Amino acid sequence: MTNADDLNGRVFDAPSDNWVYRVLPRPAWPYAQLARWDRPIGWQLLLWPCFWSSALAANAAAAEGSFSLPLFLFHLVLFFIGAVAMRGAGCTYNDLVDHDIDMEVARTRSRPLPSGRVTRFEAKVFLAAQALVGLLVLVQFNGFAIFLGILSLAVVAIYPFAKRFTDWPQFFLGLAFSWGALMGWAGMFGSLSMAAIWLYMAAIAWTIGYDTIYAHQDKEDDALIGVRSTARLFGERTKPWLIGLYGAALVFLLLAFLAAGVGLLAYLGLLVAALMFAWQILVLDIDNPDQCLKLFRFNFWVGTVLFVGLLLALLVA
Repeated sequence: MTNADDLNGRVFDAPSDNWVYRVLPRPAWPYAQLARWDRPIGWQLLLWPCFWSSALAANAAAAEGSFSLPLFLFHLVLFFIGAVAMRGAGCTYNDLVDHDIDMEVARTRSRPLPSGRVTRFEAKVFLAAQALVGLLVLVQFNGFAIFLGILSLAVVAIYPFAKRFTDWPQFFLGLAFSWGALMGWAGMFGSLSMAAIWLYMAAIAWTIGYDTIYAHQDKEDDALIGVRSTARLFGERTKPWLIGLYGAALVFLLLAFLAAGVGLLAYLGLLVAALMFAWQILVLDIDNPDQCLKLFRFNFWVGTVLFVGLLLALLVA
């Protein structure tokens, strides 16, 4: 059994050479681990729908002659800070809710709470601090976007419990993690349109897909303790399901691009993303946890390609 002492204060599934362990003092490590600062892929995947939405809205604004570069850049900075803060807050909240489950799963029992390196009270204080940063970011937006951001808290609150009552906790993760697809558009226009709705649906399908791959790492432990997931639900049919989920994401992205009137280069990014989805499905081995983690992380580059395509379409418009 792997424990925190064996890992010298680190957690099982985080790279030991991360900046957290090179820069931060050792007493700060457990808090950085609660926020997953040592595993940036989470906030990166949370960030991409925000960036996509901002870039999609920027393309639409440019087409109608109302695009503001300073506002666009300001929103990107806000979304970056907000994604890091709120992903950290969400993970801390999730660890508080899943304290008992994490003690039973090999991959998670070295985390700060189950290993005893942080108390529940300390975790709650840290959660509040991160949420405050998120609130300070949110109030920089217009009133409609603030209201929309507050609504997301209901979904965020439900997600950690979803694995207890449904085989589709990844759907609830998608609802929460994809909220930025609405926020970028709302921040630019103070309203929503079908372009943002299609983008949100695309991000949900994408999230279910990549998190299903991620969940295959824990399926054996999950089965033993009764935790439910799409990885367990899909089982050997995971690849056909991924074809459907990633295919749906591409269709919804196409509809979002058409609704926003983006330029040709955005569609080129969409084509490259389609090839990246196909490659993931082709090589996936659901019984290889290391590969599942690598493919999960590979979705950072999918998000990058889509954003760069939208950005290039904006720049050459």
